[in-house]
Amino acid sequence: MLPSIRALARNVPTVAPVTNRAVISVTGSQAAEFLNGIVASSVPAHASSHFYSAFLHAQGRVLYDVFVYAQPGARGTPGYLIEHDARASDAPPLLPMLKRYVLRSKVRLRDVSDEYDVWAAWGSAREQAWETARRWAHALSGAAEPLWDSADAPPWGAEPGVLRDRRAVGMGHRLLVRKGDRPQEAATHDVADAEAYTLHRILHGVPEGVVDIPPMHAFPMDANLDVMGALDFRKGCYVGQELTVRTYHTGMLRKRTLPVAVHRSDGRLADGPLPQDRDIRAQLAALPEDAMPKPRPRGTGKLFSSVNGVGLALLRLEHVAAVEKGTASFEMETGDEKTKYNVTHWWPDWWPHTEEQAA
Repeated sequence: MLPSIRALARNVPTVAPVTNRAVISVTGSQAAEFLNGIVASSVPAHASSHFYSAFLHAQGRVLYDVFVYAQPGARGTPGYLIEHDARASDAPPLLPMLKRYVLRSKVRLRDVSDEYDVWAAWGSAREQAWETARRWAHALSGAAEPLWDSADAPPWGAEPGVLRDRRAVGMGHRLLVRKGDRPQEAATHDVADAEAYTLHRILHGVPEGVVDIPPMHAFPMDANLDVMGALDFRKGCYVGQELTVRTYHTGMLRKRTLPVAVHRSDGRLADGPLPQDRDIRAQLAALPEDAMPKPRPRGTGKLFSSVNGVGLALLRLEHVAAVEKGTASFEMETGDEKTKYNVTHWWPDWWPHTEEQAA
């Protein structure tokens, strides 16, 4: 990461609201079994454990990435709060979709978005007690899974309303608070705006929601859901499992969502809003006159969320490899005047590069 980009990070304890989020309550004696049959990760055995997961389409594409907060009932009956992106998208609304799966299950579903606000907190010493170095299980396809140490269990935490954000090292906590209230951290942390949180997760290479993980279009591993701990490749049947598991074991990942810096021609980071879903093209480097011409790189990347000249982009790994070898570069055009920008990717510090264990 370039020093100019690193300087954008907030290095003091910070808390910020996370906007455009909705919350669905799932309660009942069969709530755990109900969720386990439709989410892409395993529901923890302990009723108080939170987790991160995703709902997939039957053809294996992502519908929603979700945080699931355990909220057992007064008598210990299972209960969960599902936090998801509420913005309009190509995906069917989550609550009606879940109701179609209820059938005879003993569960109750209801929208409780008017009861909760979502916040994120990061940068405090509190996180150092549980945020340990990551270990990984790798597949030949290029997918990777975090291996949680038994001492870390439950890895996503069990404190009511407080979820450890383990999608990337340094992400901090996610907080559910009563509508209109501020979290306790507001008394000890700098209070920032929602854009600060977006910048925080971009710098950590963490896609989230319908902008970065386009519903009905994104494949789970393209959106880094494997390395962020949202997928279980060994659990029983769930919606979208077949293609996901087959890709993990016998496929080959061709795309990843990576953080990028967007530079003007003078080398400065772009300012102002950048258009979402803009094509990023790989351009071949200039060749010597006597060199054999090479075909233009096929396909394009896509820019997703961006703040202050940095963003998240879906990039073809063959293009990434060419750029890192110096045989190509990334470019993007915006506006009616086709203003050109140079685009530079980087791999997050926490990314699992080294194969430590074959799956």
